[in-house]
Amino acid sequence: MDKISTRPAPGPGLQYAALPFRRDSGVSILLVTSRETGRWVLPKGWPMKGRKPCDAAAQEALEEAGIVGRIESQAIGFYRYDKRLPDGSDRRCVVHVYPLEVEGQRKRWREQGQRTVRWFPVEEAAAAVKEPELQDLIAVFGHHLSAGANEGGSTD
Repeated sequence: MDKISTRPAPGPGLQYAALPFRRDSGVSILLVTSRETGRWVLPKGWPMKGRKPCDAAAQEALEEAGIVGRIESQAIGFYRYDKRLPDGSDRRCVVHVYPLEVEGQRKRWREQGQRTVRWFPVEEAAAAVKEPELQDLIAVFGHHLSAGANEGGSTD
């Protein structure tokens, strides 16, 4: 007979994500595929002991996409999603997002071959992700960068 758990479900998991971007002929956003589902996501992961949240986000970007650059120390927002756990259950996660201006990509990185990495125009990146809050975050961030570039102003 199966046992029924009477333990309360764990609270939201906290994760940190990098929002990799570059400015070329416009603003582009880098997305990676999830290893479990193959859907488009930001590089993200769990907190890392001894690292600031922004540094953990930058480390995830390096491991998942091989990218390096300048990460902002302040999150620009957050989104929520349900992460599928190994036991088949879902855990609600809150993901704080840190912009990462990409300066380059390594020739080799930890999860190379496990994920697809692709640059998207802002509108396509927003449409490619599943979570509505993340769609809005990408669209607003891209608009802010584009407006700053068109005015010749700083985005800091």
